Amino acid sequence: MALTITASGTQAATVGTEHTLTTLTGGKNYTLHVDTAAMTHGSGTADELELRIKANVLSGGTERIVYYALFAGTQDIPIKISLPVPVPQTATVTLKQTAGTGRSYPWAITTPD
Repeated sequence: MALTITASGTQAATVGTEHTLTTLTGGKNYTLHVDTAAMTHGSGTADELELRIKANVLSGGTERIVYYALFAGTQDIPIKISLPVPVPQTATVTLKQTAGTGRSYPWAITTPD
């Protein structure tokens, strides 16, 4: 099965800020891919990263978290891939670095063809 990249980029994280990577429109399954190779466990404080996908059920409804992951320190397996998330209406994908030194994170959203 082939994949289509529907959105991608590199997010320079500001510690403590939830960055919106993209907004998705429904009727598809989406998967988030993030490269966390830049994360370290520096002297004192390890880098910490939160990834979220928030979706709504009904058109105009409130988006709520449907996927959440937290990573800390140096990553042995740097490419993080979310579970496929079915989005019936809309969804927002976010990245938030909560500790450490702000890093840049390459990311992509894919859908199966």
